[in-house]
Amino acid sequence: MQTFSGQAALPLRAAFYVALLLTLAFKFWLAMALPMTGDEAYFIYWGVYPDYGFYDHPPMVGWILALLLKLSRAEWVLRLPVIVLPALVAFAMLQYLRPADESKAYLAALSFLLLPVNVWNVLITTDTPLVLFSFLSALCFAAALRRESQLLYAVSGALLGLAFLSKYFAVLLGLAYLAFVLIQPAGRRNWRGLALAFALVLPFAALNAWWNYNHCWANLMFNVYNRHGDAGWSLRTPALYLLSLLYMLSPVALYQFWRGRVALRQRLADSRARFFMLAWMAPLAVFALLALAKQIGLHWLLSFVPFFFMAAALVLSAAQLKKSVVYLFAFSVIHVAGIVGASLLPLEVWKNSRLYDGIVFHVNTAELLQRLEPYAGKYAFSADGFSPAVTASYASGKYFFVFGSASSHGRHDDILTDFRTLAGKNILVLRKNPPDPADYTPYFAAVELRRFELHGASFYLVLGQGFDYPRYRAGVLRPLRERYYRMPSYLPLGHCYFCERYFPDEPCSTR
Repeated sequence: MQTFSGQAALPLRAAFYVALLLTLAFKFWLAMALPMTGDEAYFIYWGVYPDYGFYDHPPMVGWILALLLKLSRAEWVLRLPVIVLPALVAFAMLQYLRPADESKAYLAALSFLLLPVNVWNVLITTDTPLVLFSFLSALCFAAALRRESQLLYAVSGALLGLAFLSKYFAVLLGLAYLAFVLIQPAGRRNWRGLALAFALVLPFAALNAWWNYNHCWANLMFNVYNRHGDAGWSLRTPALYLLSLLYMLSPVALYQFWRGRVALRQRLADSRARFFMLAWMAPLAVFALLALAKQIGLHWLLSFVPFFFMAAALVLSAAQLKKSVVYLFAFSVIHVAGIVGASLLPLEVWKNSRLYDGIVFHVNTAELLQRLEPYAGKYAFSADGFSPAVTASYASGKYFFVFGSASSHGRHDDILTDFRTLAGKNILVLRKNPPDPADYTPYFAAVELRRFELHGASFYLVLGQGFDYPRYRAGVLRPLRERYYRMPSYLPLGHCYFCERYFPDEPCSTR
């Protein structure tokens, strides 16, 4: 039963649609004005060479980009899912919350729309499908709890499976489902519904496991072992995590939750309120534990943010929700003004920044690539890291591979590039920092180093003639195998492209 009439909600409805149009207009402009980032270009190349799995994460964003690439390579087209994502989630919030209280439904949806990250974020990443499928899964699970519908439990599980194929953080939402059932009174624990939901996740998990079994367990290796070299106990990372929470949520609503914590216990008698409180609190509590040893990225929180605003609508008053709307509107206006102002400044304003070479690289990629045209057809083009390689690949439409060790990130190039086929060829390596000749002279018959400037930023070319594959295999590929492809002994060994391609007579090392 609605506690506010449709007439009372009319101004809020108008405010919601005005905010929707303004934020969409700003995001479309930003998506066209902002150069493609390295991470985005990396995922785009998952779409260029589609597969049922990729090195870093499960395949969903690659599948989406593969479809969008059939329409266009324009930035705004490839970023379309993340442009419209907040609007889709906000409408879903409205549909779920309106039957109980239309005014609070609009206030919650408006708060979500005005969250700064939803106003400025136009970057297409693995988090984009994760947010959508996670939120829809939770809505279906909440509806299944209320209606005791086995069909809705099944749909929730299938959507959670799609979220799992987007990013492994979907597991944390599954843990929230389990936690909710556990805290229910003994006679109301629907284990059958939970089991059905989890059963529908299994085919999606099995597909991902099969890809990993046949590809060096790459997702597991990256997410559990290879990317955590900087982990260690620290006071800095918990402090940064707290700041991330304040930025990604509404500090106003957080304060209201805390201030009204006594009354909050009474409102949590509503099972829907308990469910959505757990849906954001349980995963963020896991991140809080991880933050003791590792920095938590802002984007890690994205898929659980909508549940915060759902919970706020169910436990806070309309007057309290309006305060969040006012705060988030003001905060987002500051962001928009800063972004528009920065876009009007000449590029050289950033010349003294340590990021200037990267800014020039991304803003003037086409101009930079013109400097490479004299070498086209004479050299195979590469870069010293995945970000410059895929950024140049996206801008040129021709694939730049990664030469050298690079980092634990972006190693899908290990799947795409076969250095055996480059034996004896000439290779150009594009760099943003001065090269160490010792990193190149052992692997070529002759090496020439060149430097050029673009808008005051220096860039470097390594021109290697006569690539010596056997020495590169011994000096670069073998250490990479030991560093990134030492698989846990508890896993069954299927196929490993890296070991089988370069070391066919030696089994992969184990840890």
